[in-house]
Amino acid sequence: MSATPTFAPADGAPPADDGTLGTVPSTISQALILSRYQFRDYLRSRRFILMMGIVLAAGAILTTVVAYYRPAGLIDNADDLYGGLWAGGAGVVIVFAGIIFGGDAIAGEFQNKTGYFLMGLPIKRTTVYAGKYLATLAASIVSLVVYLIIVTGNAVYYLGLNAFSVPGPLIESFAITLLYLLALLGFVFLFSSLFKTSAYAVLVVAVLFLFGFSIIQEVVLNLAHTEPWFLLSYVNGINAYPLTGVPAHVQTVRNPFTRATSTAYNPTYLEGILVMAGYWLLTTIGGLLSFEREEFT
Repeated sequence: MSATPTFAPADGAPPADDGTLGTVPSTISQALILSRYQFRDYLRSRRFILMMGIVLAAGAILTTVVAYYRPAGLIDNADDLYGGLWAGGAGVVIVFAGIIFGGDAIAGEFQNKTGYFLMGLPIKRTTVYAGKYLATLAASIVSLVVYLIIVTGNAVYYLGLNAFSVPGPLIESFAITLLYLLALLGFVFLFSSLFKTSAYAVLVVAVLFLFGFSIIQEVVLNLAHTEPWFLLSYVNGINAYPLTGVPAHVQTVRNPFTRATSTAYNPTYLEGILVMAGYWLLTTIGGLLSFEREEFT
């Protein structure tokens, strides 16, 4: 955090004596104030420009590919288009937002020594943790909204007013995506609170969510022949269900080259919601407890 928020009036004028002088704002008020300052720092930072560049680049690539190939099964109706472009790309945007905004959110307090001075104020560690979490969540939602605007622009181009024919399913999909974002940020903050060096925290989170979980999922599927229901990456795809429908939980897939068959799994609706909520609660609490135990030196 580049600056420690103060609770004095912005214009520097002495506060009016309304009987509250010397009182400390409540924990919730402090968390909201700190999150506002942190969010403002995000908006003014290079990392926000980097995140917007990634979102715009991803949107440009998707737009170019769809415009060039014009897949009939994708641009025929709003359900397929949003199910393919929005539901498929939102998870990638969330992963990069979590890495860029949240990877060093807590670890940076130790590395940059800002936490040492912040803890000298009448602020609880819970307040600092919550404030940074809310700021990271807000910055990530801004990235998601920008990506959704790009997808909606494509939908309007190909479908006209029919692009707005699925507001209910799209809102439901967006809500599930937000739950996935909460779960991922909880995981990110857990690892960020375990390390006192920002580079280590960012590296571990990046490797896990870009490669690690996918590799573990393939190992569980192909070697253990078991449903990897416990992996956050496995249940990510349920955000497409409101738009494309719920597929069969267990499917038999035939290899077109070897003609061998294998079993494929799709998470159920309830399974996905429970796993995301579980990750969110457990990792958020675990990260907070880890942050509470760490010493500032």
